[in-house]
Amino acid sequence: TAQEMFVRDSFDPRANIFGGTRYLRVLANQLGGDIRLTAAAYNCGPDLVARLGRVPQIAETQMYVKRVLQLYFHYLSISNPPR
Repeated sequence: TAQEMFVRDSFDPRANIFGGTRYLRVLANQLGGDIRLTAAAYNCGPDLVARLGRVPQIAETQMYVKRVLQLYFHYLSISNPPR
């Protein structure tokens, strides 16, 4: 995955962050922008998620997606407070 995302040194934090965000964009594009499916694919792989068309019934993946969405909505709320 690192090579596919043009990461030359996966131990370089900057390169790792850029590669990871690039990979998230690729997954989001493949999965129609669905944040739940994107998070699931990042955790367990895009092939399984694409084949099922849903978040797989894998405990680790289910917990990962739940936590990612919790954090996403938390940071969204503090960066865009209600007026």
